[in-house]
Amino acid sequence: MPGRWSPDSWRSKPIAQVPDYPDAAALAAVEGTLAKFPPLVFAGECRSLQAKLASVAEGKSFLLQGGDCAESFAEFGANNIRDTFRVLLQMSVVMTFAAACPVVKVGRMAGQFAKPRSAPTEKQGSVELPSYRGDIVNGSDFTTESRIPDPKRQIQAYSQAAATLNLIRAFAQGGYADLHRVQGWNLDFVKNSPTGERFQELSGRISEALNFMEACGLTPERFPELRTVDFYTSHEALLLGYEQAFTRQDSTSPTGEYVDTSAHMVWIGDRTRQLDGAHVEYMRGILNPIGLKCGPSLPADDLLRLIERLNPLNTPGRLTLIARMGADKVEEKLPALVRAVEREGRTVVWSCDPMHGNTLTSSTGYKTRPFDRVLSEVQRFFDVHRAEGTYAGGVHLELTGQNVTECTGGAQAIDEQDLGDRYHTHCDPRLNASQSLELAYMIAELLKKERAGVGITFPFAQAS
Repeated sequence: MPGRWSPDSWRSKPIAQVPDYPDAAALAAVEGTLAKFPPLVFAGECRSLQAKLASVAEGKSFLLQGGDCAESFAEFGANNIRDTFRVLLQMSVVMTFAAACPVVKVGRMAGQFAKPRSAPTEKQGSVELPSYRGDIVNGSDFTTESRIPDPKRQIQAYSQAAATLNLIRAFAQGGYADLHRVQGWNLDFVKNSPTGERFQELSGRISEALNFMEACGLTPERFPELRTVDFYTSHEALLLGYEQAFTRQDSTSPTGEYVDTSAHMVWIGDRTRQLDGAHVEYMRGILNPIGLKCGPSLPADDLLRLIERLNPLNTPGRLTLIARMGADKVEEKLPALVRAVEREGRTVVWSCDPMHGNTLTSSTGYKTRPFDRVLSEVQRFFDVHRAEGTYAGGVHLELTGQNVTECTGGAQAIDEQDLGDRYHTHCDPRLNASQSLELAYMIAELLKKERAGVGITFPFAQAS
């Protein structure tokens, strides 16, 4: 049984994916500095997100979680933040309008700087150096100096996260998300694509509907939801010293609960989900909604133990299970997990990460993700839940608003020879805006059929 929890109780547990900082005193000094910084989010916002996720768990809403694989210091800028934000807006409005389903919007933004790695070192030729672990830890350049973990990078990560969150809040509440602007959300490079033209048609229908509503007296002044959106942030809680620095006691709680004020939602990766490990220990004690990545190696019994440790009170909206199986393993691995959770009466949000299990190296040497495999995993995720009588409640995507060529396929017909044209990721390949919007239309159809109780199959569903 777990013992008494405190913000630093994780330090007595075995930990995975921890950087090897050469100066422990410098690291402790940075963590002490961060602990004095203002919070990025507040407990009330985290509780609001949990309530919305409880609605997802009940099958009344859908979770859209997406953003960068790993945020970059070099690519930080208002335009990139805006473009990723509006792609998520586009995707959510497609799902909401086409499937009559409210969408909970959570960005992998304002804190997604750290990345787990499959190996502690990377080798190029005869040179072996520590792996790149995200800009919050070290640099991506393959040099000895760049790859040394530097705790001062955590200060820069906080500064960038604060600026990002400030801009997102302005976009979400300051008029940019106004549905009357929906036709302006289409990115220039997407407009002339088949998917972009389809969105233009849909946005025209939305504008007509808004005009009708206003003629009936349903004005934005009476319904501010037409002008603003609730948008939340999330990241993988990998650097626990950083998370601990932002773990504050909720002054509004009579029971003195603790909240991780670095993001509204944080999740545990597939490589750090050890039951008696440091990451599970830390996450069990915070009030934030949390996620748990579930890969193909996770046995059903272990999942149930993790659920009991992370959500012992079975609180709706507290825990999101993010399945990341790979298109060819969903039907083999996911049903047993779903059945075990249902058998034990556990209330969770089931979300699909169709990115991480579908990564391969192209013939041209680039790491990529075939778009048809991404689509296929989402399709099969819905198929499994329909067969089990459960609710496919969300998707978890690595995407960007930039016009990148990192994932092959899609309406733009990106092939392996095109990958080098605009391959900008510092870590894993991301869907571009056109591919993201194309996926949103497919999900909207799946949701529409799911809510009507009708099955649907796409031709790519047989991809392997």
